[in-house]
Amino acid sequence: MKSYTIGKNDSGQRVDKFIEKAVPLLPKNLLYKYIRLKRIKLNRRRCEISTRLTEGDIIELYINDEFFGEKKNSGLSFLSAPKTLDIIYEDGNVMLLDKKCGLVVHNDENGGVDTLINRVLHYLYDKGEYNPEDENSFAPALCNRIDRNTTGIVICAKNAESLRILNQKIKDRELSKQYLCVTIGVPKKREDTCTAFLEKNEQTKTVRISGRKTDRNKMIVTKYRVVDEADGLALLEVDLITGRTHQIRAHMAYLGYPLLGDGKYGSNAQNRKWNVKTQALCSHRLTFDFSTDSGILSYLDKKSFCTPPPWFVEQFFGKA
Repeated sequence: MKSYTIGKNDSGQRVDKFIEKAVPLLPKNLLYKYIRLKRIKLNRRRCEISTRLTEGDIIELYINDEFFGEKKNSGLSFLSAPKTLDIIYEDGNVMLLDKKCGLVVHNDENGGVDTLINRVLHYLYDKGEYNPEDENSFAPALCNRIDRNTTGIVICAKNAESLRILNQKIKDRELSKQYLCVTIGVPKKREDTCTAFLEKNEQTKTVRISGRKTDRNKMIVTKYRVVDEADGLALLEVDLITGRTHQIRAHMAYLGYPLLGDGKYGSNAQNRKWNVKTQALCSHRLTFDFSTDSGILSYLDKKSFCTPPPWFVEQFFGKA
């Protein structure tokens, strides 16, 4: 038998979701079976899969020891990652990070340990704000992701309550993000709101843009404004009304204005002309614009945060 005392970061979860995280070796079908057979109890009583946990609850699991195993790498593999971070803002609940070009946010197929989330965990561990040995099921998490070669703001939740709130606010579009990018060619319209349809290809890890709706694609809406232009290049501020995979890169290319440095949706021949090997794209500004209850994060409402001017602004438009 093994028991877990529900801590602050565990509360609010359903019983089954907590156990899936705390005992990942336990197959889901056995989890449900053991709850029915009362081999999993909450506060010494029978529980339901959908029961919500509260701080101080005790879950007891009368199951084979083989399902508990050991935490992989003792849960401290992130200590092999650097802890260097560019922090735009930090408090006890959240961090806003300026991710640099070339750094992935999560582990990818290459399996490298140097990811943004591992850097965050290392940083918080050294500060004494996170220790996996003190947690049953929670770890600080990133609430949004951007491509390896895109720079800009990534949101990190330090505790479970903040993570739940931020994920819901992102889903309800109560956070707005503006991007800066450079296009090859200057759009004829100085500002516009453009609609199209995006289809993902999981095999090629690319997307395809179309002007026609199908059962396989989803609508995208991209709003842009030309901020400056020089030598056939345009500096755009882009507001993602929808936030799909590679939306800005693919949509602007579809409109005839590919991003500078984007070899996937643009032209490598043109990129070589400008001697740029990575897309000129930055998630530049984040604004919290809550229209519903935001709980412990209410103090962030109407606050806006920006990165410093990205590399391509000074390089091609002479502005710092």
